[in-house]
Formats: sequence, structure tokens, C-alpha cells
Amino acid sequence: MGFLSIRGLEKVYPGDMVALNGLSLEIQKSERWAVIGSSGSGKSTLLRLIAGLETQDAGEVLLKGEKIKNASEKLVAGYDAIQLVRQDNGLYPHSTVAENIRRPLLQYDKDYAAERLESLLSLFGLDHKRDAYPRQLSGGEQQKVAIARALSLEPEVLLLDEPFNSLDSLQKRGLLDELDLIFRELELTLLMVTHDIQEAMLLTDRLCVVSPGGKLVAQGKIPEIHQHTQSAYVAGFFGPLNAVPGREGYYLRPMDIKVQEEAGKVTGKVLINRYFPEHDLLTVAVAKTAQPWQVVSPRRGLSRGETIQLTWEDACMLHLPQ
Repeated sequence: MGFLSIRGLEKVYPGDMVALNGLSLEIQKSERWAVIGSSGSGKSTLLRLIAGLETQDAGEVLLKGEKIKNASEKLVAGYDAIQLVRQDNGLYPHSTVAENIRRPLLQYDKDYAAERLESLLSLFGLDHKRDAYPRQLSGGEQQKVAIARALSLEPEVLLLDEPFNSLDSLQKRGLLDELDLIFRELELTLLMVTHDIQEAMLLTDRLCVVSPGGKLVAQGKIPEIHQHTQSAYVAGFFGPLNAVPGREGYYLRPMDIKVQEEAGKVTGKVLINRYFPEHDLLTVAVAKTAQPWQVVSPRRGLSRGETIQLTWEDACMLHLPQ
């Protein structure tokens, strides 16, 4: 049995819209999981059910062996031990940073509340912002306040529902690095919903992939899923796939294709060449393929319209059913 057990969760919304279809997952204490899937795969519904904020049609959630009552079974929905942070962060605009973080502690002992506030302000590097209002903070700082507030009650499980979507890439990378160190220090059990595999790899080390209709199609450590993926749907979250001509169900990742001078396995025509600091990224027309290929090329300066030779190691081909 896991620290957090999710067993056979099912949820259907009006109009026969299936959000979750028998989803089960066992999460051990201090593990950090990301949930990824296309739109309509029930990711946010899963978090609300885990938090006890919504009512499932079947299945159950257990924390340390104790059932989490859903919204129809509990007078006040939700649990202090399971905290959910949403994308909109839910900060009170007319309350300061300190007031926002301390708000869940209003009914607690004053000395404990004050001590907890100071600890979180220090942990999140927000002490110098304690008297600022949300409108005076950057997007990354606002999310830090929202997460600090969620941690004020010392929950055993933290749920993040795409809280970084509104941040630019520089803010996001810095914030994720900072949160990674904080979560490691706290040995926090984390479940984060995201559509961005980069976010998942920066903040978590385990992944579950949910298909449209809410079925769990892959779970495990991120490197294992990447290296031993069993479907094109799952592999697609890690980057583009290039269909091998004449080999139905076989694909190549962009970095596994080599550009060479001598005759290759296929000939391509450069459609687009994009510059990246580490390499060029080519979009290449290849005969007998429905979509152009994406090719990572260390060789610089290939021109649009140029004919190139492409090859690869057969061991790099992925055999992936749809």
C-alpha cells in the first residue's frame, strides 16, 4: 500500500463526458510525481478528487490507509493534510504577503502561527516582501506566496494544478530550481499536473501519463518512460517523432538522425533552419512521409532548399503502436 493510494477513480460529467476511467496509482511518502496528458484527460479532476473537493462516481483515495471523504461525504470539503494550489493562485489582493500566508492559521495558536509565518517567509526568500501586496509582486513571487500559504498548515501532500502557466521562461526556470530545493528539504509528497514535460523533469522524478478519457497509460520514473515508451502518444510528450518511410509504426527522434556528406538512408530537402545555441533545428521534407521531419543538426548553416543526406542507427528506431 502506498502513502497516498488512488484506486479505480471514475468520473463522468453530464453529457457522458468521461474525465477519469478506472485510474489507479500508488504514491510513496516524499515521492514527487507529475501528471501529464492532452486536454480532456481528467488531470485537474484527478487533483480535486484527491483533495476531497469533488465527488467521484467510483473508486477511492486513501492517505496512510485512511479514506479521503469526498465533497458529498464531508460537511466542509477538503483536508488540511492535502493542499491544492491552482493556476490562478487565489491570493487576496488587499492582503499583504504575510497576511496571505498566515490566513489559514487564523484559528491556530498565535505563537505557532507567528513562528510558522517567519519560517515560511525565510524558506521562500520572501521576508523582504512581507508587507507587499500581490499586485506589487512578479508572477513567480505570487506563485511562491501561494505555495507558501498552502504549506502553512504543514500538509502531508501538496497538489499543484498547472501553477506556472502564466510565467515567462526565465521566471519559470528560476522558480522551479528554487522550489526543487525547497521540496527536497521538506521531503514533501508532491503531485503536479502539467502539459509541459520540461516542468515535469525540472520539479519531479516520476511521471504518470493519462490519455483522453482518463485512462492511465504509463507510470514510473521519467528516464524509464522516456527510454522504454510503449506508444506514440506517450513518446510524443518528450518531443517530435519522425515516421520512418516504409516502416509502419517505426519512428525516430530528431536527435537520433545524422546529417552526412555521403549517401544516406534517405534524402531530404531543408524547408526551415532554426538556430539554437547548441545546434540547428531543421525541418526537412522526406519522400513518402506525411509530415516533414524535425532533425537536430550540429552542422551549421544549411540553407533552405538544400538537399541533404540523412542516416541513423537501426537500434535508435522506436516501434510504437498508436
